[in-house]
Amino acid sequence: MAAGLALVGAGVDTRTEVDTRSEVETRTEGDAQTEGDTRTEGDTRTEGDTRTEGDARANEARSIEGLIGAGDFREALSRCARAYAMPLGRLCMAFTGSQAESEELVQETLLAAFDAFPQYRAEGSVRAWLFGIARRLCGRHTELKARREARLRLVHDTRPRPDASDLAVERERAERARAALARLKPSEREAVALRFEAGLSFKEVAIACGIDEATARKRVSRALGRLRAELGEE
Repeated sequence: MAAGLALVGAGVDTRTEVDTRSEVETRTEGDAQTEGDTRTEGDTRTEGDTRTEGDARANEARSIEGLIGAGDFREALSRCARAYAMPLGRLCMAFTGSQAESEELVQETLLAAFDAFPQYRAEGSVRAWLFGIARRLCGRHTELKARREARLRLVHDTRPRPDASDLAVERERAERARAALARLKPSEREAVALRFEAGLSFKEVAIACGIDEATARKRVSRALGRLRAELGEE
């Protein structure tokens, strides 16, 4: 009798354990499906947001091109400033390392674009066209600055003294990076700055530099290889 009760009790416990495991597995499976659905929904939203952002940029570019074509140069300049001032600033900062100088170069770029609007032929994107102007201005500015600093070094040493603080370490690292960038061939320096600081596609880099896309890719690749070697990041 006792043995029978023990077996019945064991049976009840076994069934309960099985039922519990089944319930837990069912819940876990349901949770996993829900989590997967949530992730999928999130991924879809992200992809959709990216497409919407790209469409907005394309619409803005077409709108600016339309204003230029219609001869409304003042409004076109205003729209260019709103849409492209920040990425232009990053590009100029990569060339100069100076916030003040980069801001001046952005202003010069926009003014040069305003003067060149009557000759704009929409061969490529307006963004690539603008960055082509910035590239030329930054190259000229960097060359003049290098000559001026070379003359100043004949008078006195302008190199900053070492500083033990974290800020000095970061400054030294940034200066090393800028120095490595400056030692690149001008064509490679321009290509890598346009690609990574301005965020242009290879096709837009090609338009900005007046070369084909394959050459733009090669220039960026060579520049990155040399920068890694210079900075010891092989």
